[in-house]
Amino acid sequence: HCLRKTSMQQLGHDLVRNTQMLYIMLGLSSVPQFCNSPTMIVMVGLPARGKTYISKKLTRYLNWIGVPTKMFNVGQYRREAVKIYKNFEFFKPDNEEAMRIRKACAAAALKDVAAYFSKEQGQVAVFDATNTTRERRTVILSYAKERGYKVFFVESICDDPEIIAENIKQVKFGSPDYVDRNVDEAMEDFVQRIDCYRASYMPIDDEKDRKLSYIKIFDVGSRYLVNRVQDHIQSRIVYYLMNIHVTPRSIYLSRHGESELNLSGRIGGDSGLSPRGQKYANALAAFIHGQNIRELKVWTSHMKRTIQTAEALGVQYEQWKALNEIDAGVCEELTYEEIQQNLPQEFALRDQDKYRYRYPKGESYEDLVHRLEPVIMELERQENVLVICHQAVFRCLLAYFLDKPADELPYLRCPLHTVLKLTPIAYGCKVESFFLNIEAVNTHRERPVNVDVNRNPEDALQTVPDHI
Repeated sequence: HCLRKTSMQQLGHDLVRNTQMLYIMLGLSSVPQFCNSPTMIVMVGLPARGKTYISKKLTRYLNWIGVPTKMFNVGQYRREAVKIYKNFEFFKPDNEEAMRIRKACAAAALKDVAAYFSKEQGQVAVFDATNTTRERRTVILSYAKERGYKVFFVESICDDPEIIAENIKQVKFGSPDYVDRNVDEAMEDFVQRIDCYRASYMPIDDEKDRKLSYIKIFDVGSRYLVNRVQDHIQSRIVYYLMNIHVTPRSIYLSRHGESELNLSGRIGGDSGLSPRGQKYANALAAFIHGQNIRELKVWTSHMKRTIQTAEALGVQYEQWKALNEIDAGVCEELTYEEIQQNLPQEFALRDQDKYRYRYPKGESYEDLVHRLEPVIMELERQENVLVICHQAVFRCLLAYFLDKPADELPYLRCPLHTVLKLTPIAYGCKVESFFLNIEAVNTHRERPVNVDVNRNPEDALQTVPDHI
């Protein structure tokens, strides 16, 4: 047994040594590519191809699913280095002074990426720049290889003049570069800026770059080409990018009408609507019909209160089990007062970390986010959708669209009898709130100040909303 153990140890040492020798012979970095190596997502493409739009959405999605991600926009570094933008001539390939500044900005962004990975324990960095030359991409690859980072390229290719013109209109007119310019002047300058990049643009080559990991997105999602996906993070990135689109649409979020258990302050359960809840269902139907929404899809959970709310619409609806309310386990159908009386320690532990706390035999908000990931993917694929759901589910969906951190998510205010209309725009989401004028109980509990396990009941219940 001892001899076998020694032989196995020797074999392991030989394997490590031989692997290191192979790296040296092949001229590769000796830094091993561990499965938990940080990942750099490197954008590639001409201006006005939706790179920053993709970068922001991808960063928001990865943070929402619990992968610490940060975006590094090299254009922002350039604006800080050159306070006043004059015109497109700054981007000419033969402008040596400008090229020196641009290279310094890219180097500063790379340095900040390294600091994010080492000091902030980030897992993914989105490097948002044109990166249109093979030389620039080689510099990034070398920098990443020296430090053991994985690299995944996302190239956005678009030759449709209508899409490009719309991108310029939506994004660049809000850019700090064109604050004091009129529309025609800004458009003309930006078109010439694109021409400056086009002169030296070398797309990722499917033959020469076949060893790289990348996805090419053609004409904002009409076609995709994927090459050498390395791990589960990259596969999730690919799946996400193949589902998002830029078609104008709105997502309507509403909780169910007030339920019988809402009236008595009991959490969870599967009760039906109260009389006021039924009035809200009718008011919601009138509101939605008045919006004249093209090809609206309606989604509910499997619970009575959302189904009864949807029934008033008089249209077909889809039931998603993933949209069911957070499972409160042993606390189902209890009031906050009863939880404090019977399970004071659990009540305090939840207040200490509401996002990660899991009810005994139930779920946490973190669990709920993972349960809702397929819903988010389908929402990204669809056009106009009304989601009739529950308070915790509403919070998770809202946090995704508004890019709210995990710490804030469980305390987002999502009142009953109110519709939120979310309209994705260039770099974010426009939010409109409609209270439908039907009174309802307040179910929102503010974050308590005292979260100590040994607190007195008065402190524990200080932020509990009133109920009948």
